[in-house]
Amino acid sequence: MSAALGQLKDYPAYLFDLDGTLIDSAPDIHRALNVTLLEFGMAEVDEAMTRLWVGHGSRRLLQSAIDKAPDCGYTEPDQAMLDCFMSYYNAHIADHSQPYDGVREALSTLNARGAKLAVVTNKYLNLSLSVLEQLSLIDEFATVVGHESSATPKPAPDPALLACERLGVMPGDALFVGDAPPDVGCARAAGCEVVVVSYGYNMGVDPHELGGDAVIDSLTELL
Repeated sequence: MSAALGQLKDYPAYLFDLDGTLIDSAPDIHRALNVTLLEFGMAEVDEAMTRLWVGHGSRRLLQSAIDKAPDCGYTEPDQAMLDCFMSYYNAHIADHSQPYDGVREALSTLNARGAKLAVVTNKYLNLSLSVLEQLSLIDEFATVVGHESSATPKPAPDPALLACERLGVMPGDALFVGDAPPDVGCARAAGCEVVVVSYGYNMGVDPHELGGDAVIDSLTELL
């Protein structure tokens, strides 16, 4: 935990990344990815690789897999490939995904204190709402900002700014909680302070090197 954490408590609003911050969704994303790769004649990848790729949305996820297989016959994912991934993932979005330890307690307590909570994710909005609903987390949030909700996804500031607008707070009054470079980039560009979780999908970057104001091991440390 960073020594700066004591300065990051009791914000009027909290913006949370979804995959890798609130929920461990990699097992279901990984299965959907491999089903898609096999359907289009490519080899499966292991889950450790998928965990490195999560965070920029489904198109970038598929692009990363294609880039690892230069002889696969594809240079980028086409619409059929995206549709295959989306269809399978939507049908199996919460087969194995679970909130991380401490998430339910932290969200419930922050809401009880009167804080305003939002999800800010690069996951498509319909998928985000679906997984939050199936994991019984949806009622904790006043708003959910997904991949297509703003003009430009994370690391651009647009998603965080939109979330703050919907919550009725200034960016400086919101704490962004994430796990990866796009989260820190988005928060900094929007003018939010940012906490990085030590777990999750950090794209191979040490959480302490991501440039957050603090690194925490559980969302309960926000309390």
